Amino acid sequence: MHVIATAGHVDHGKSTLVHALTGMDPDRFSEEKARGLTIDLGFAWTVLPSGGEVAFVDVPGHVRFIKNMLAGVGSVDACLFVVAATEGWKPQSEEHLRILEMLGVSRGMVALTKVGLVDDERRERARAGVAEHVAGSFLEEAPVVAVDAPAGTGLAELGRALDELVAGTPVRADGGRPRLWIDRSFTVRGAGTVVTGTLTGGSLAVHDALAAVPGSPPGHVPVEARVRGLQTHKRSLPVVGPGQRVAVNLMGAPRSAFARGQALVRPRQWAPTTTVDASLHVLGSLDHEVGRRGAYQAFVGSSQQAVALRILGPSALAPGESGLVRIHLPAPLALLPGDRYVLRESGRSETIGGGEV
Repeated sequence: MHVIATAGHVDHGKSTLVHALTGMDPDRFSEEKARGLTIDLGFAWTVLPSGGEVAFVDVPGHVRFIKNMLAGVGSVDACLFVVAATEGWKPQSEEHLRILEMLGVSRGMVALTKVGLVDDERRERARAGVAEHVAGSFLEEAPVVAVDAPAGTGLAELGRALDELVAGTPVRADGGRPRLWIDRSFTVRGAGTVVTGTLTGGSLAVHDALAAVPGSPPGHVPVEARVRGLQTHKRSLPVVGPGQRVAVNLMGAPRSAFARGQALVRPRQWAPTTTVDASLHVLGSLDHEVGRRGAYQAFVGSSQQAVALRILGPSALAPGESGLVRIHLPAPLALLPGDRYVLRESGRSETIGGGEV
């Protein structure tokens, strides 16, 4: 199974497209339905024409909810990038593309939506605009499928393209070190605490002992719990392997001990840390240098951390430059070499760059 994130500007039809593909409305909250605006992560899944399953993480497109977007794309295999033919490439299209690149996403496809609302000439202009903006990125050779979800136009072709995308995406390896970044936590009557996320690194089994890192509140000792049950796409399973969306029913700790941004791991298998060295590539679109002073936030997995940054070597990095940095975290995280992160500056409310631990 593979997990695909949507991406793109607000009101370009991401949630509508996911609904048309899966029959599931990814907008979970009444406020989203009333406003017609995705504000938090949505989840859906479907069976592709080949018979294989694929899960979708539908992310908000509005700049005000970029932090929620970042919480959902840290563990995905590929992206379904959505651009409306009525508007073409927009600011959040650009930011989402750069975020996906910094997080190491290397596979995807483009859906050119709302084509039923434009004539052929305008549609081709929008397609040419997409090609111009994705040139040099991982989407440069990606298929572009024209769709109109309400009318059903292009959905069959989109399904075939998704099948090809999934077929060319490697399956996650089982390294025996499971890590599940929590993106939702809630209580189910009669079952208790449930958390969800995309599983990486290893398998989980019923009765496994797990710890939530960092502890809640941050800085406290990680809370340990045991797996009461596992579900993938509402199917109960005794064991779930990496690369799948998982709902984990936990027992032995209160619901308040678990929240988005924590990672579920096996106790004593990890050494959580508050200091990491990492690469940092500064976006070329910035109009200023990046130095140690700034209200920086690092996003890794589903976690958002206010961090202190030290440039190793020069005093600052110019737009478009890459270098090494030391990141000081306020709470210990379960990290590995190779983990990808995105750096934002909250004072300017902009994405600075990203890199690899």
